[in-house]
Amino acid sequence: MIETKVSQGIVSTYFDKLQKNLELDVAIVGGGPSGIVAAYYLAKAGLRVAQFDRKLAPGGGMWGGAMMFNQIVIQEEAMDIVREFGINYAPFGEGLYVMDSVESTSALLYHAVHAGATVFNCYSVEDVVYKENRVSGVVVNWTPVLREGLHVDPLNILARVVIDGTGHDSEIAATVARKNGARLNTETGGVVGERSLDVTAGEDEVVKGTKEIYPGLYVCGMAASAVSGTPRMGPIFGGMLMSGKKVADEIIARLKK
Repeated sequence: MIETKVSQGIVSTYFDKLQKNLELDVAIVGGGPSGIVAAYYLAKAGLRVAQFDRKLAPGGGMWGGAMMFNQIVIQEEAMDIVREFGINYAPFGEGLYVMDSVESTSALLYHAVHAGATVFNCYSVEDVVYKENRVSGVVVNWTPVLREGLHVDPLNILARVVIDGTGHDSEIAATVARKNGARLNTETGGVVGERSLDVTAGEDEVVKGTKEIYPGLYVCGMAASAVSGTPRMGPIFGGMLMSGKKVADEIIARLKK
């Protein structure tokens, strides 16, 4: 029966996909633009990478532009990335360009998946796998399970490296800080406790936070900005694209040695 075949097609291929991603080179938490860009470059380099986003439609805040005006602004410094993804753009003043946010977000996701990255939507990362004082993976559950407060055990996914791309809340960095007896203040980017999160990598403010801040954990995009104390970038998305590429470049250099 066609109905059974449809269900079999969905179930069997989904679990094949999940099983192939139980051990990763890189797990990316958060489906915003910086994480998607990182996923693209990591997958393009031949690494096994999966991205986990709690929403039905990954893309973070990029879909809505600013105040649901679906246009975004990009700095000149990020235009090489924009051109690589084949996104249409138009100049708007010195050193700035405008793009349609729906086309831009769609293009990022399309190219990341076609480069070999796997995107899992409706997944929440509730904890990290922490072995031998190192971040070694993520603990995942269905977003509706956590939203409803259901007592359902999660699954573990191992990874050589984890990227925190969760936005201004810096959820993964905060979790790892707690495991190290520290407390992350996402309002100021400071940490209270025995160990500080030093994310001052890079000369440019918009790419701060791309160094490994704890063994096995990197941050990018708005999460990097929050941890480093860099002001919120708002609808200027070039910094997030550059942050995703920079963290990918650093991880590739490390894992491909």
